[in-house]
Amino acid sequence: MTRSAPVRSPCVSICALDDNDICTGCQRTGMEIATWGRLSDEQRREVLARCEERARGQGLWIGTATHSTL
Repeated sequence: MTRSAPVRSPCVSICALDDNDICTGCQRTGMEIATWGRLSDEQRREVLARCEERARGQGLWIGTATHSTL
């Protein structure tokens, strides 16, 4: 049985919490950052989904385009 690599931290080394306790670099809360090392891969994926939602809500999400905008 092969074992997959653990879900990696989304940290981009821009560490600053805003007034809402959200990191301006990775979009995790202070608590999500503090507990990351103890989370299961499933819990980490849940955190990443919340980070994506936060980034999209702020217009910060840079993802792979699924269609042309031209």
